[in-house]
Amino acid sequence: MRWLSRCLAGIILVTLVSSAQAQFREQRSLVDWRTFEVPDFGTSIQYPASIFAPAGKPEKGLGRRRVERADGRAALSIYSRPNEPGENPTTYLRHNLRVALSASDYVRITRSFFAISTERHGVILYSRCNFSGGARGVIHCFDLKYPQQEKRSWDAVVTRISLSLRPLES
Repeated sequence: MRWLSRCLAGIILVTLVSSAQAQFREQRSLVDWRTFEVPDFGTSIQYPASIFAPAGKPEKGLGRRRVERADGRAALSIYSRPNEPGENPTTYLRHNLRVALSASDYVRITRSFFAISTERHGVILYSRCNFSGGARGVIHCFDLKYPQQEKRSWDAVVTRISLSLRPLES
């Protein structure tokens, strides 16, 4: 009898785990990833079109796109610009960041990109810019805002968008 109970418990556990994995795969496949390109500046980025709808143009940059979630609580701005002043990630942040870098929750600066994130008033603001083509090349950027209370569900989305930002292949 004890053996039968353990077998049933094992079967139920395997069934629950399999069901949870299937639901997770289904949720991931529901996200419709699309590529947005700015051919004039050679920018390419993937974004979840099933989460966002077109919402006009961002305030800065050229070759730009702004998309928002239907409830307006999340927005993604994609833009590029020529690097005419020859800035690098450090000088760009020094000239364009509106708050002190020390106020950011996450900061990563390399020779070819920066990524920063901060939480303010229940909203996470994440920005990344990649610098290509040397000192007189192009700056490829995106800014993303989303509710802090949804951080866990956004982590994988933010990572995929961030890693997909790149110059177009020649």
